[in-house]
Amino acid sequence: MNHQKNSITEKKFLIPFVLITSLFFLWGFARAILDVLNKHFQNALDITITQSALIQVTTYLGYFLMAIPAGWFINRHGYRLGVVMGLMLFGIGSLMFIPCAALGTFYSFLTALFIIGCGLVFLEVSANPYVTELGAYETATSRLNLSQSFNGMGSLFATFAVGQFLFGEETANDSGSVALPYTILGILVLAIALIFSRVSLPEINHEETAEDKMSGTRIIKLFRHHPMFVFGLFSLLAYEVAEISINSYFMNFVTGEGWMNDNTASIVLTIALAFFMVGRFIGSWIMQRIPAEKTLLICALGSVICMAIILLDFGKISMYAVIANYLFEAIMFPTIFSLSLQGLGNLTKSASSLLMMTPIGGCFFFLMGIIADNTNLIIPFIIPFSGFFIVLLFASELTRKNCGIKNQTSMML
Repeated sequence: MNHQKNSITEKKFLIPFVLITSLFFLWGFARAILDVLNKHFQNALDITITQSALIQVTTYLGYFLMAIPAGWFINRHGYRLGVVMGLMLFGIGSLMFIPCAALGTFYSFLTALFIIGCGLVFLEVSANPYVTELGAYETATSRLNLSQSFNGMGSLFATFAVGQFLFGEETANDSGSVALPYTILGILVLAIALIFSRVSLPEINHEETAEDKMSGTRIIKLFRHHPMFVFGLFSLLAYEVAEISINSYFMNFVTGEGWMNDNTASIVLTIALAFFMVGRFIGSWIMQRIPAEKTLLICALGSVICMAIILLDFGKISMYAVIANYLFEAIMFPTIFSLSLQGLGNLTKSASSLLMMTPIGGCFFFLMGIIADNTNLIIPFIIPFSGFFIVLLFASELTRKNCGIKNQTSMML
């Protein structure tokens, strides 16, 4: 029995766990391409950092607008059909890059990215909570971190393979070159959608609780009766502001400071994302031994320190601080997500849809771009510093609460 509780998942859930985990690679790839696309369009279309930030704004606006409809769809039709719907939108948006490349205008590409964003939110609203349910409650956070590690692999592959392609001599100034990687991605995603439309995934049902009989919508119940979920929601938003802003700003920062060219910067970003991926694998292992909230507390403190080093402007040391931050921030999304869903029962799917509105925080890169265009390349890091500080407060409160519960339990015994 103890062995089962300490296992990442149970034997009966192994195939669904593997299938769902494969999706994490796909959206990691799709989100990481944006960071390369951002710099490529600055070169090919001669636009500013602020203008290129619309890439993130448009994609994550799709998350924000479709998160609650996605939650409603999944509540009615289940996780599997949520995944199929997400993959179809993802694939269609990717294939739209073919006519967009023919048009050659920046705003046509934004339309395709918005549809991709709508598809990704269906995937994430389905997959993230589903993984936490595929096994023992005690290993939910560790399990989600393991699945999210493959998200890191997707990011790694995107920045290296697509970065090398887009910043090559023949494609560096050709905006239409982005059609090729997106076409390949679209075909692959639609093939995977076909597979998921044919497989059977077990639905996780929760017993009816007294809370289910209370008046009000699921969202009202969450805000009225679950304050730690609300804190987790805002902490996840703060994390997304920090993480997406850093990813999108990274190449502008290291090239703007004169440390390297675009091609080399894409390789260094790949190395940073390798730290990110390794951090999630290590985090998954650590959290089978150390409480998730304590691990989150230590990592949040590490990220706050890294951002402080950058703001103090120690020259090239700042670049190493940004890279080190990838190791610390790696476990934050899955850990905050999982801890925020604890004890929500039948409200889990609705809570997940709210949590998946938080990538709208990526729009704050737009603010970083405005600050960078009007001041210098260091000051914009005040935005991720503030985001990680909020995560630190959330982790501190969770640690305090859980320590209090354990002390009370010890006294009763």
